[in-house]
Amino acid sequence: MDSNLVVRALGALGALAHESRLAVFRTLVVAGPDGMAAGEIAQQVGLAPSSLSFHLKDLAHAELVTARQEGRFVFYSANFEAMNRLIGFLTENCCAGAPCDASHPSDCCGDTA
Repeated sequence: MDSNLVVRALGALGALAHESRLAVFRTLVVAGPDGMAAGEIAQQVGLAPSSLSFHLKDLAHAELVTARQEGRFVFYSANFEAMNRLIGFLTENCCAGAPCDASHPSDCCGDTA
């Protein structure tokens, strides 16, 4: 297994391990590729701007979010490629390597229920 993949996965999982960061990331996933302005994120998840900034920095360091400046506002978006890499890493050995669709657990691991 590529040690770089392991390090990236551990960084992402560590960033998502905090309740507020997980809430921010989930909010950005729902927002889609256009993302949201920092102030709107703070309102939706109920965080003070300084606290949100701290959590966004950790998520960006883990490559789970990206930022773009538009005028006076900074918009943040979930990094769907990084999210999919993490999901792929976590499900890589699903069903002991047998082909299955992890998004449909009833199809996975021989479950016939």
